[in-house]
Amino acid sequence: MADIKMPEINNIVITGNLTRDPVFRQTANGSTVVNFSIASNRRYRDTSNQWQSEVCYIGVVAWNRLADSCNNMLKKGSAVLVDGEIQSHLHKNGDGTNRTVIEIKARRIQFLNKKANDFEFPTSNSNLNNNEEELSIFEDDSFDKFLTSEESLLLKEQSTATPQG
Repeated sequence: MADIKMPEINNIVITGNLTRDPVFRQTANGSTVVNFSIASNRRYRDTSNQWQSEVCYIGVVAWNRLADSCNNMLKKGSAVLVDGEIQSHLHKNGDGTNRTVIEIKARRIQFLNKKANDFEFPTSNSNLNNNEEELSIFEDDSFDKFLTSEESLLLKEQSTATPQG
């Protein structure tokens, strides 16, 4: 029998809301890290065809520039889409026992809240006015990058079309 090599795939995409404010810190070597947990809801029909819901709580960790981008954007209740990989590590409890922690190491975090007034924007002496700053912050906050050029053109035409009547 031939040896079949299993592909090494570790990928997760999940949406949810932050259960509490994120925790930001720096490591001894100066790397920025943020930890937060999200609640992700799942709705399903049970055996009697009634809608039920479950909540899955999962921790998320982001490093360096990704952590920095979360600094002014996330707070308790923020909606996010997290793309990353599952990682586990041992954590020693106060009583000396080890506990396995399973969390998502984020590769990409998409901020799903669109209201600019939900967030405090950093004040700086930049050359941008407030509108330009808001646009630049939310520029990557769209699924438009996943559209084909034909789909993008169709959406643009639909949004600029005037209603007839």
